[in-house]
Amino acid sequence: MTNNLIQTVKAVLSTTPARWLSLVETVPTELLSRPPAAREWSALDCLKHLLDTEGVFPVRMQTLLAGQDIVAFDPDTQGSAREGWTPREFAAEFARLRTASLAKFGSVTNADLSHTGRHSELGPVTLEELLHEWAAHDLMHTVQAERALMQPFILGSGPWRLYFKDHDAAGDT
Repeated sequence: MTNNLIQTVKAVLSTTPARWLSLVETVPTELLSRPPAAREWSALDCLKHLLDTEGVFPVRMQTLLAGQDIVAFDPDTQGSAREGWTPREFAAEFARLRTASLAKFGSVTNADLSHTGRHSELGPVTLEELLHEWAAHDLMHTVQAERALMQPFILGSGPWRLYFKDHDAAGDT
């Protein structure tokens, strides 16, 4: 995928804000805020995390382009509170920051993919690997959010619940 990696990652990253804006406009806040199980993230928690990391990925990209090292990000201690924000405000801020990130991404070329740095926990990393991780991270937390949203529907699906055993957070089907 290296030949099309930049375009493919941009395509994936471009879809995420619209998906979240649609969710927060149409899905009740109660459902967005509902964790799927104890100690798991709700859909809204996933959005907040994506918003927090939207300040991390572009910086890492620029850092690797400069051949510098990057430090680990701990979402439990480095996430921002943003108390009192509505889901719509979270999604709108995420969309605004993502637009800025994609603008910074616009100057990346295939020749830049081999730029390296050292991650404080993972060791040597390349820009190519970071771009893969960024797209996978977006998709992972979108899937995680959708899984959280599924839970009340899975619980209420009666005899069909067994069809959802791979997604059932209760795990007792």
